[in-house]
Amino acid sequence: MAERSTAAVDVADNSGDEPLTAQADQSTADGVAQNRERDTDIDEAQGSGGTQGPGKASPPELHSGHKLARRYRLEECVTRLDGFSSWRAVDEKLRRAVGVHLLPADHTRARSVLAAARSSALLGDPRFVQVLDAVEENDLVYVVHEWLPDATELTTLLASGPLEPHDAYQMVSQIASAMAAAHREGLAHLRLNPNAVLRASTGQWRIRGLAVNAALRGISSDTPQRTDTEAIGALLYAALTQRWPYESDAYGLSGLPKAVGLIAPDQVRAGIHRGLSELSMRALVNDGATASRHESPCTTPEELVKAIGEMPRIRPPEPAFTAPPEYQRTTYQQGTYGRSAPHPGATQPVPTPPPPLQSRTGRALKWAVSALLIAALGLGSWQLADALMDQANQSDDTNQTQTTDGNDKNGDKTKPVKTLAVKGAQEYVASGDAQAPEDVANTYDGDSSTFWRTKRYNSGPTLAPYKPGVGIVYDLGSSQQVSAASIGLRYQGDRTTVHLYATDSLSPSTGVDGMEEIGTATTSGSSLAVKASKAVKTRYVLLWVTAVPKAPTDGYSSSGYKQAITDVKFTG
Repeated sequence: MAERSTAAVDVADNSGDEPLTAQADQSTADGVAQNRERDTDIDEAQGSGGTQGPGKASPPELHSGHKLARRYRLEECVTRLDGFSSWRAVDEKLRRAVGVHLLPADHTRARSVLAAARSSALLGDPRFVQVLDAVEENDLVYVVHEWLPDATELTTLLASGPLEPHDAYQMVSQIASAMAAAHREGLAHLRLNPNAVLRASTGQWRIRGLAVNAALRGISSDTPQRTDTEAIGALLYAALTQRWPYESDAYGLSGLPKAVGLIAPDQVRAGIHRGLSELSMRALVNDGATASRHESPCTTPEELVKAIGEMPRIRPPEPAFTAPPEYQRTTYQQGTYGRSAPHPGATQPVPTPPPPLQSRTGRALKWAVSALLIAALGLGSWQLADALMDQANQSDDTNQTQTTDGNDKNGDKTKPVKTLAVKGAQEYVASGDAQAPEDVANTYDGDSSTFWRTKRYNSGPTLAPYKPGVGIVYDLGSSQQVSAASIGLRYQGDRTTVHLYATDSLSPSTGVDGMEEIGTATTSGSSLAVKASKAVKTRYVLLWVTAVPKAPTDGYSSSGYKQAITDVKFTG
């Protein structure tokens, strides 16, 4: 149950005719309906809120243990609705948990679900839960996606209270930038709610169900960017207030009082960050709501990202320091082990220790130590004299030549250093926007005048908490032993910190915390050498920059904290 509570696919909601973001899922906090049969009946009676009906197809008769493509073994059904079902399954080939959506091939939404899944899979953005497979086979259409056992739904996080301002800022920043990237590729979510937003154990926020969840329920929108932007505003509102910004209760949250209308978060709860409160209102402008304090509304995720960038950065709270408990000596340390306990209230005399080494045993010990020292000095003098005589004899024989047997196993053998060729590379984006993905190839083209550069940051040298880091994943063509890397840098000053990680692909399936670290190094100069603590065999290497120097204005950007990488070479 612990795995299901953090990674189960979201279940259907009663959409009705209200705005998309105002609807409530008929599910518990772990994403599994309390009464699936009743929820199914309600949704079929009211419709899915989309433009298409559920169709005449009935859900496939499947059961736990059924295997798809002789690979995906179904374990537990978590949703059954509108002719489709969603399952927790096991990929027996890769031995990992996955999620599976299933519906008949003749279902009215089967074509649109396949198209949405394949489009989402092509995006390849690690900020979204990845679609792994989309197949039509044996009169079935099924979509396989990642299952994240270490992630927690926003619904579950809000059950214990609102988020801290820094956590809410990170959530809206990462979600908005991810959706802006998706819309640039022509993809919309249309069901962005607290059940679709997950926080990984690394602190990264991820979105599941991009395009697919809406296609499963036949949901469409004439203004998809407006719909997703309003949904992000509702998520931020809920994160700040622990209330849903509509009259109806939803996702385990209470709605706003009836007849009051949409009021700013800082009017709902005291102590809310003013900038975040205004930001949520700017994103929620719709159906009569107005932006607060004369700020223009945000109608697209791109505009929301720009508005977030104009805000002062919200720093994380200072860690609370807990004083260590006062040291207490144990009775064994006090020398009372094996003694009878003193009577309560009785004053115990403190015994005076004898002078050191004044007993008979102590005198014997002193003589023994003295004898050993004299013997050691004599032996050392004899060995020194013998060595000096050998050296004199060797220096007298000036005509003697030394030869070395080529088969001598004790001879020093220097292992040749092998330069590893880079076959390809791709920028890795853990959160926020990309830096300069079009310039990645400049870092291994052999030309020191070309480079890949980061954006300019106002604070530094450390990028966190604004960004956990920036970097590039390199493809070595095949699995290689990586022992070191040399990195050419454009800017000097302050410090530049680089880590090397072994990862599983150009688009890693895990965050940096889940990768194996090869080595790390810091410099204030224009070059950096990273040596592995031990040689690691991998095909893909992530070069991860976590600190950059303060550099002056040049022809590319104004002064600030930034860095550019000119040449990268790996050796094995």
